Amino acid sequence: MRYYSLTRLAMSVMVATSLTGLIPAAHAEKEATLNDQLIVNNPGPAALVAPSQALFFPPMLKWESWDYSPMWSKKPQAISKDLPKDWKTKVDFDVAYGRSQAIVKIPEGTDLYGQGLVTGPLRRNNTKIAVWNTDNYGYGTDHGRRLYQGHPWVMGVRPDGTAFGVLADTTWRSILETTDKEIIFDSEGPVFPVLVIEGNNPLDVLRQLADRTGHTPMPPLWSLGYQQCRWSYESESKGLNIAREFRKRQIPADVIWMDIDYMDDYRVFTFSKKRFPNPKAYSDALHELNFKGVWMIDPGVKNDPNYSVLKSGDEQDVWVKKPDQKTDFIGPVWPGDCKFPDFTREGTRIWWAGLYHDFIRNNGVDGIWNDMNEPAVFNFPGHTMPVDNFHRGDKNIQPGPHLKYHNIYGMLMMSATRDGMMQANPEKRPFLLSRSNFMGGQRYGATWTGDNLSNAGHMRMSIPMTLTLGLSGQPFNGPDMGGFGNNASKEMYEQWISFGTMFPFCRNHASKGTQNKEPWAYGPEAEQVAKTAIERRYRLLPYMYTQFWRSTQDGRPVMQPTFFADPSDKSLRAEESTFLVGGDLLVIPTIAENPALPKGNWLPVNILETQEDASPKQATVKVRPGAIVPLGKVVQHTAEPMLETTTLVINLDENGKASGELYQDAGDGYGFQDGDYCLTAYTAEKTPEGVIVTTEIKEGKRPTATQKIVARLLTPEGEKRAESVPGQKLLINL
Repeated sequence: MRYYSLTRLAMSVMVATSLTGLIPAAHAEKEATLNDQLIVNNPGPAALVAPSQALFFPPMLKWESWDYSPMWSKKPQAISKDLPKDWKTKVDFDVAYGRSQAIVKIPEGTDLYGQGLVTGPLRRNNTKIAVWNTDNYGYGTDHGRRLYQGHPWVMGVRPDGTAFGVLADTTWRSILETTDKEIIFDSEGPVFPVLVIEGNNPLDVLRQLADRTGHTPMPPLWSLGYQQCRWSYESESKGLNIAREFRKRQIPADVIWMDIDYMDDYRVFTFSKKRFPNPKAYSDALHELNFKGVWMIDPGVKNDPNYSVLKSGDEQDVWVKKPDQKTDFIGPVWPGDCKFPDFTREGTRIWWAGLYHDFIRNNGVDGIWNDMNEPAVFNFPGHTMPVDNFHRGDKNIQPGPHLKYHNIYGMLMMSATRDGMMQANPEKRPFLLSRSNFMGGQRYGATWTGDNLSNAGHMRMSIPMTLTLGLSGQPFNGPDMGGFGNNASKEMYEQWISFGTMFPFCRNHASKGTQNKEPWAYGPEAEQVAKTAIERRYRLLPYMYTQFWRSTQDGRPVMQPTFFADPSDKSLRAEESTFLVGGDLLVIPTIAENPALPKGNWLPVNILETQEDASPKQATVKVRPGAIVPLGKVVQHTAEPMLETTTLVINLDENGKASGELYQDAGDGYGFQDGDYCLTAYTAEKTPEGVIVTTEIKEGKRPTATQKIVARLLTPEGEKRAESVPGQKLLINL
């Protein structure tokens, strides 16, 4: 029998009060009685939903009354009501003062990770956050303990390297607390089930998480390129001048972003007649320069009776209601007073998706940026709509208060947006970026870490933040390099971009009122540092694209913590100043001081084979022993062929062997689903006559783009090289 002292329960509510500031004080001050508490058996009733997954239910929740959650891509179904006798991780439940708790004991020496978008360290033991999506400029609100996304998820790695994951199926405002002994989910909503995943290692756990909450769809290749943004490039001429400057200076780039100032008085799905009088011509001009354009769309719809989007929304009655369940809620955002779509309704999502068709097709729009979708509402408590506003739901989503649906508001908006993008351009892969998200949102698009600042703390923290999102099921993410708010020094800009170009999402962004932050903004020396860092990314794109494809298959993060190199090595568990790209490249930023590095003969590689690449201002990149990493050539944009000459960087393991792979497809569209792709496997083996490199097409019907292979064998004494063509023997003489 598990028993929680009344003192502990009272303290739990006090903690929640201090963290969110939104729980009535009377609840925290109420004298506890036994009637306030439900003591339940240890553990709660459970069912096996996969051989290594168990779903634990509080005894007062019946399976048939378990609400549908948009979090699930594949909702768990019982395959057995009996857990294996040696099942390790179990869940206890408790309720008090109208709050619900799930508590998971963890073994001594377990290191915890996850929690989604968070500030602070990579290792999440002894942390306390609020799962409550918050517009949090500079991460200053509530000491950064609640940010733009909610992920009620924790992954534990035991001392022996085996791992487990714990996922709470609640969208209500919650507190997520971890200690060295237990994980506590503390929700303001009703009781909820908890999924426990057991794995042989962290990657095994993340694979199973993706099977449940969804796999990231294959992105278009161009979305992996370097991207430039500002709030705002406020006119067509400004945006085109930035694009032309990249091409003039021969700095690779693929995307120019348009923030809210392109709109007509911030009305979504409109264009300013003064600043963007001909958006289609502007898009065409970007496309001629081989740039894509990504445009912002917020959820707030200006409350203007003459505005077509508002009128059509009124006609279809799509808006979030006040507590009376009849009156449309109105709150201020950038356009002034706005109404907000109720995305819990299927009809609203269909309506919202339909708005994108003409917007995209008629204006040459390539990508969409959903911002302010926590939702942010100015001049209201908590900077969002009242928690007792009403969402009407649909056949799958039950009606309920905003307190229940706030955390998934942005994700449901993403779902509708992606549907609209696919309807507008069914032959293209959508690229969608969202600020707000929840578990499962990776099915719809990418995300970033929100409105960070140009300071050393946020620069250093960008690494564990990006890693943690990857460990929470969101592999396509990254920060605003250089910092969004405030001004960056030349030195900081150089430091940040030298490793930031290795992140999955690679965008430089700057706030209104701050200095320019394009690569040339800090003078010739910083421009060269930035250009070299960006060129390194482009040469690595074939490898990174392969990692993204692998991520779509098995849920692995593209950017991984260094301890993934050896999950059983406890000395690596807290390392957060270095990181892995895929499993084969180790990135050591210039800001890393005495980092803990994986054991073995990891060898440095000069990616560009230039003096600038070897500069001490660039991050050091090392190759795993036993790995073959494919490189393309440096291109100015992803529409250029990059793999006609494919370079293989080889680091033999202690047995004299290495292997790697390269995934190729059209870079966009869905032909790869019908076999229009090429997966090439490479192997290398040391023999008496030298190192023999072999190439084999493993999968797919697409011809390889490779016409020439250059092999670069890394050794402690330097590189050995050889060249060949596909299908012919490649021998590296030693």
